[in-house]
Amino acid sequence: MHSTQTSPVNPVGKSIAVVGGGTMGADIAASFVACGWHAHIVNPRDGMLESMPQRLQSALEKLDRPFEPERFIHHEVLQTVPWQEIDLVIEAAPEQLGIKQEIFAELERLARPDTPLCSNSSAIPISKIGEGLSTRARMLGTHYFMPAHLVPAVEVVCSTHTDISVADRVADFLKSVDKVPVRVKLDIPGFLANRIQHALSREAIKLVERGIATPEDVDNAVRYGFGFRYIAAGPLLQRDHAGLDIHCAAGATIYPDLCNDDVPSRYMSELVENGSVGMKAKDGFYQWTPERVQAEKARYEKALQGARAILAQEQERDPLEVNVPPSFQRNQ
Repeated sequence: MHSTQTSPVNPVGKSIAVVGGGTMGADIAASFVACGWHAHIVNPRDGMLESMPQRLQSALEKLDRPFEPERFIHHEVLQTVPWQEIDLVIEAAPEQLGIKQEIFAELERLARPDTPLCSNSSAIPISKIGEGLSTRARMLGTHYFMPAHLVPAVEVVCSTHTDISVADRVADFLKSVDKVPVRVKLDIPGFLANRIQHALSREAIKLVERGIATPEDVDNAVRYGFGFRYIAAGPLLQRDHAGLDIHCAAGATIYPDLCNDDVPSRYMSELVENGSVGMKAKDGFYQWTPERVQAEKARYEKALQGARAILAQEQERDPLEVNVPPSFQRNQ
């Protein structure tokens, strides 16, 4: 990976600045480079920097793209980035509001006035990050999902200050690098996908806590039951397939008995308190050994690659973009 002082000529004329070279930042940079961009990665000289070339190469190999080190330019500080060349900024720093606010204050000063400034935060609203800054119209969230180079969806999250034309431009950038932008009109807590995911996990964990099912059975019910269909249709499209009348009738029976806790499950909280936080602790809902972790991560990534291939075949005609009902359009 090149150092800070020189910048190779960019044949496609597009460059991204990624602030933070951790797991997410490196994978985001790789996804753009895989589609012809150059990536300026801002990261201090630390352990993440030492492993970055290997991580970038691994991500590109999984995208079936060659690793061209000259397309990645490293900067230890924001000031050395050639800001006049930068078309898009994505911040992927640690999830601490103060750090992100400091970065965006600097970005506002350094970046071209027309460059969108985006945050990959999974929880902190862009309105909080940009609070007090004068160009909040060009600030928005671009929330990736791990692994960022493989999962197609990226949430494009607006605040009340975001210029919609800027969000449109960012969405177009994402489409150009083989991502599926998911528009979120307001930066509510959890945005869109995490709210849906947490609603599901709240009920799933409660079922285990109540002794209704084991973690294995809950996971199998999702993976091999209704979740199996999600690669083909999301929850609302699936309801149209099944019939809204059927869903309404089932909901009348099921909804009153669903978990509606407004705090995390006591069962999960006790696991966390005991240090049983998952793979990294070798204990969580499941028991883990180093060998089992390695095998599970390989299986998981292989499954994602298979799902990615299926979705790639459908990109020519996305059912979610076809024949949007006029009644839905009027309600927006």
